[in-house]
Amino acid sequence: MGTIDADFSGETVVVTGGSSGIGRAVATGFGDAGATVINADVRAEPKDVDADTPTHEAIEERGGTAVFVETDVSDPNRIESVIEAAREFGGVDVMVNNAGVHRNLEFLEVDPEDFEFVHGVNLRGAFFGTQLAGRDMIDRGVEGAIVNTSSTTAERAEWNHSHYATTKGGIRMLTRSAALELDRHGIRVNAVAPGPIATEIREGWSDEASQIGESDGLPSRSGVPEDLRDAYLYLASEGASYVTGETVWVDGGASL
Repeated sequence: MGTIDADFSGETVVVTGGSSGIGRAVATGFGDAGATVINADVRAEPKDVDADTPTHEAIEERGGTAVFVETDVSDPNRIESVIEAAREFGGVDVMVNNAGVHRNLEFLEVDPEDFEFVHGVNLRGAFFGTQLAGRDMIDRGVEGAIVNTSSTTAERAEWNHSHYATTKGGIRMLTRSAALELDRHGIRVNAVAPGPIATEIREGWSDEASQIGESDGLPSRSGVPEDLRDAYLYLASEGASYVTGETVWVDGGASL
């Protein structure tokens, strides 16, 4: 089969939560496609067990251009600092709101602090990341692209995910609402909804995923961050110029 062959040379891409997991795979994918990548995360060091080089350094080692900006996306002022850093490279052309957290708690165990923490990073971060990137694109007259990370839990309930799922459902509607209002500025807003992917955010999934192939259902194998990379590149590319307000499900058929 063919592969996505997008060219982002001369463009600046911000990826929040780009140090590990899905964000790292997406950031390096944009770097390989020629973009200047800004990794906005709370820490530069990856949490992935198979990675020891910070994302921005890994991109540079592969011949790309990248920087790290320490960021807590739950604070809009910190996101604004990321936008300012992007302006040093011409401004934001693509914004990937990917940063996410999860606490494994049953519905009756979620307290206000748990709720605010997860919603602050996942939904508040994506909302103001979309808004501030959109403003920057409008100010510069750029017809840019924004890609948010949702989840199959936006529609599919799972145990211990109530506080997390409400953020992902919110991101799906944020994507649709922002797409509606930003379309007149030539800005497209879409989302990717990963299924269960083997990353540090899903505690225990790696062990569960190793047994998936033994079942007769879907998915037939465990998902890895690299399975998602091309979906983000496609939605940010000219190839998706007529796609906005959509959520692309990348879950190996789990939602079936």
